[in-house]
Amino acid sequence: MKKKIKFPYPAIPVVKLRKFFKFSGTNNTLKSFYYTGLTGLIITLFFFITPKLVILKNNLFVKSLEIKNESKINLEKVLTGKKIKKEEQDDQLDNLQIFEDIFQYEDIPTSTVRLSASTIQQLFKDTNYSLKNVRKNKLVKPVNLELLPNEMKIIESTKERKNLFIQIVLPLILEENNQIKLDRKKLFVILNRSNNSNSEIKWLKMKFKQYGVKNKDLLTLKVRMDEIPVSLAIAQAAKETGWGTSRFALEGNALYGQWTFTGNGIKPLAADSDKSHKVMKFQVLQASVKAYFRNLNTHSSYRKFRKIRAAARDNSEKLDSLILADYLDEYAATGVEYTKTLKQIIKQNSLRDFDDAKLLPNSELMKKLI
Repeated sequence: MKKKIKFPYPAIPVVKLRKFFKFSGTNNTLKSFYYTGLTGLIITLFFFITPKLVILKNNLFVKSLEIKNESKINLEKVLTGKKIKKEEQDDQLDNLQIFEDIFQYEDIPTSTVRLSASTIQQLFKDTNYSLKNVRKNKLVKPVNLELLPNEMKIIESTKERKNLFIQIVLPLILEENNQIKLDRKKLFVILNRSNNSNSEIKWLKMKFKQYGVKNKDLLTLKVRMDEIPVSLAIAQAAKETGWGTSRFALEGNALYGQWTFTGNGIKPLAADSDKSHKVMKFQVLQASVKAYFRNLNTHSSYRKFRKIRAAARDNSEKLDSLILADYLDEYAATGVEYTKTLKQIIKQNSLRDFDDAKLLPNSELMKKLI
């Protein structure tokens, strides 16, 4: 049943009119004319004033939603030697809100077909997509595969298995970084304006929600909404999946071993009976990559990681995966040993060669990022 929407039209006060004229007898016609004219005047005033009141209300409402841009205030503080806030807020996260857009992948009907390893390798060959070429020209073909091949476990050559895994996940990681680049560009445009349009306010509200930012804090959004070095993202995916051979990766497209305590996940075979966690599963690989980015960019365990990354940005430095890896010690139970393993994977496989790689555009918008 549709609900009726009541519009808040302003109440019109009842005006008691003094009897300036006395009507009687043959003056009934004049009396009728007088009241008709008075009623018409009231109705005309009502329809003239009401739209203006509605416009005034809307303007006041929009104004109250405007995001406060403190860049000029911060500049004045710097010039006068006062301190300004440089760290993100410590917010209590709502995971359902943060991952809501990612969970929507599960609702999309898919006719995904799992390609064999040989088919994928032939596809890469036909499109001239090789890691040797990527290392040389820094360009990656926009090949977006949704599932890993089941044969990852039985590829005998370690080098061949690693290369195939990197070729599959590299475009997915670059795609996510590209989207964040576009979002950051839009954020900086908004930061340079004193007033925000309705569409900008709507976009900001969506991003505040996705990144768990409360109180409309633009600095926190700026710190959280940022890229992750490609080499680091590849290394973590390699470590968490055994270069694409794990059960979680093949059955649930889980590239980063993220935990969930809901019913929708894969139970680890070696998990203790009293442990309630499962490994998050996804319908496609891209959703797993997106969830990984969102996790590093919002969870309190990686606050120091984001702080070091933001400092590098402020100093116009390149994001260094070997430095940032040190601040992911809480990602796994092994702590510091985990970060050492990540750095070893990055170095041994020359993964930093891909940090400045560009995804070939599949739209006019993406061409601007190259």
